[in-house]
Amino acid sequence: MAPTRDHSLPELNGHGLQLRPWNPDSGSDVDTWLRGLRDPEFRRWNTPLRPVTDRRSARESLLAREQSAAEGTSLSFRIADARGGTVLGHIGVNEIRYHLRVARVGYWVLPEARGRGVATRALLLAARWAFTELRLHRLELDHAVGHEASCRIAERCGFAQEGTLRGAIFAEDRHDAFRDAHLHARLATDPEPAGVRGSEDDR
Repeated sequence: MAPTRDHSLPELNGHGLQLRPWNPDSGSDVDTWLRGLRDPEFRRWNTPLRPVTDRRSARESLLAREQSAAEGTSLSFRIADARGGTVLGHIGVNEIRYHLRVARVGYWVLPEARGRGVATRALLLAARWAFTELRLHRLELDHAVGHEASCRIAERCGFAQEGTLRGAIFAEDRHDAFRDAHLHARLATDPEPAGVRGSEDDR
């Protein structure tokens, strides 16, 4: 059965960025998704549950995300430069539990877009939208222990480190081994983070 099309996911604009839903019917979106998930730096810190290795699996991955958006469980955005429209990366508000008003956020940035504060700006924009429009109370973010750049991005965006999750995520390129993760979180009642600056931390 084909997934239900969702046309209600908004376009978000701010901090020099435009966030819009990924389109599995767009060849350029599929190619960008594939390139992002095959990037060595992404693969160093992230091991997807279902490998994305070619255009077919990339499109299937985007179709699955479109279905999740239609169901309201996970919402995925393509990050682009607001002025020129150049694609820069991805950010998602995932595993939404409306009864608890909690979700998890995750992101990645393409190699050529790093060092420009893209992840920081996208996270600030997506978090504000999740708190105000989705009316969530808590956003969680986790990353592999040792990923210091992601740690700094989280803290810069007001996501305080809360502890270490033991054996919480897959080891690099493994589905039969695990590694620890740092857990960060931000509440809707936390102070708004201070200004946005470019950073070499975007990975």
